[in-house]
Amino acid sequence: MTRCRAQGGTIGGAGVTDESMLSMALHLRDQETSLRDIATRLVITTGKKKGRHPSPATVMRMLREHDGRETTPAAAWAFARTA
Repeated sequence: MTRCRAQGGTIGGAGVTDESMLSMALHLRDQETSLRDIATRLVITTGKKKGRHPSPATVMRMLREHDGRETTPAAAWAFARTA
């Protein structure tokens, strides 16, 4: 792993999510749709896996990363100031 990173490589596969997939997943989550149902409704639009569905784990990771960006300390502070 260390050698790979030192040579400029990355560990793991190519990303399959994009902003449109995230917005659709957020919309479906707001409707209280399960992760499995969200994954079956989403379609990968680019790359080697084009046309396939992401796994529920990928959907969960995508939503968790989005929630993490939304709840940064600076964002929480800005929200508290406007409330």
